[in-house]
Amino acid sequence: MDANLVQEAIQNVNFQAIMPSLVLCVFGMALLLVSVFSPRGKTSHVAWLSVAALVITGFVTLMSWNNPQAGFAGSVVLDNFATFFSMICIIAAALTILMSDEYLKREGYPVGEYYPLILFTTAGAMWMASGTDLMTIFLGLEVLSVSLYVLAGFFRRQTRSNEAGLKYFFLGAFSTGFLLYGVALIYGVTGTTKVAGIAEFVKTMPDATSNVMFLAGAGLLITGFLFKVAAAPFHMWTPDVYQGAPTPITAFMSAGPKAAAFAAFMRVTIVSLDSIQAELITVFWVLAVLTMTVGNFIALSQKDVKRMLAYSSIAHAGYALIGMVAWNEVGWSGIMFYLLVYTFMNIGAFAVLVLVGKKGEDNLTLDGLAGMGYKRPLMGVALCIFLFSLMGMPPTAGFAAKFYVFAGAIKAGYIWLAIIGVLNSAVSLYYYLRVMVCMYFKDPEEDFSWVTMNVATTVSIVISLAAVLLLGVLPGPFMEMAMLAVF
Repeated sequence: MDANLVQEAIQNVNFQAIMPSLVLCVFGMALLLVSVFSPRGKTSHVAWLSVAALVITGFVTLMSWNNPQAGFAGSVVLDNFATFFSMICIIAAALTILMSDEYLKREGYPVGEYYPLILFTTAGAMWMASGTDLMTIFLGLEVLSVSLYVLAGFFRRQTRSNEAGLKYFFLGAFSTGFLLYGVALIYGVTGTTKVAGIAEFVKTMPDATSNVMFLAGAGLLITGFLFKVAAAPFHMWTPDVYQGAPTPITAFMSAGPKAAAFAAFMRVTIVSLDSIQAELITVFWVLAVLTMTVGNFIALSQKDVKRMLAYSSIAHAGYALIGMVAWNEVGWSGIMFYLLVYTFMNIGAFAVLVLVGKKGEDNLTLDGLAGMGYKRPLMGVALCIFLFSLMGMPPTAGFAAKFYVFAGAIKAGYIWLAIIGVLNSAVSLYYYLRVMVCMYFKDPEEDFSWVTMNVATTVSIVISLAAVLLLGVLPGPFMEMAMLAVF
């Protein structure tokens, strides 16, 4: 490595730029030690300390709003964009931990290292969001991924959890290879891994679209990111991993890490690859339609609710990709608002499933939820609100999120893409409404007597409900924040 680069990095060290993730890492390591010396089965204090760590990290992160911090020779920038996405990841982690404590006890895995792993995953996600160098983004991705591999296979005595962990590991490593090879090719062409540096170099190229090595590098890089956001045709890992992983981790993977992947994807694509904008828009148009359609139509035939929500997650990645096709501030900020809303409505839905699930969760099927609306009316109403939001029905936040994304596409002239998005939303009504029909119009096979409303999971559901309704009724201020966070 060039000695001048090393000296520049040393001189430009600014720990404020990585302070939020540092706080999480310190808490994570401390809580690992706490869990070691805690009696087996007594992990509630570790869970609440983890939530406290995330609250502190949230305050530290918000201090950088309109006060950007750059460090390490510009490879990390905690700007409004990074702050917005970091807060999504922090919220997702906190809601996940709240629903996890009683769940782990029920499943027979009250192990303390579960919570520090979520903190490390969140720290990696925040590095991805704030990374302005491809290697920084890669390091954040690896911290995030390694922790998630362990969490996906956390139930080591369950075959499907082991399968989820192994599939995610092998396919994740495969996709990381694509991303890293793309970084290598782009570095070979431009001589830099800095996001802004790549953009500056490409401007000097006579015709970026004729440079085969650059296009190959960009294609491999985008492929790696598309795998992480579960966009078709790189979505094949999602259903099995989401179904086999512990339910709170499934909820977390669908929100926090996905938001981090979108953050890195957006920063690299919008800043570094603007010179091939026309070609990228065509690719993203096709991918958005394919992802929405594949996710929604395969979800129609699912009877396992977790697997259905996995395909739903794929479809929602397609809706978010519409904002990339728009290639304007409305579309980009629409993606950010959409991911914020999706965090609340999807984690909220999974939190209800955590409450109603039996040990082993064999009852999380459509038939298993029959009559739940009558036997547990409050949980039935909560799940219905989350499902209405996932459909995009007013006055929930899901409607506002889709409205802004589609508005960005219409503003850019992609009216047909917005129409396809609306049609896909109509298709999704079937499988979301099917859950409600089972809850209210089928005779119950169970009395749901095992369901207990524990405090932590209830708090997670209440926070998610409040956010879904607030963001639906008053989306303006949050959308304005997203607009301020766009580059």
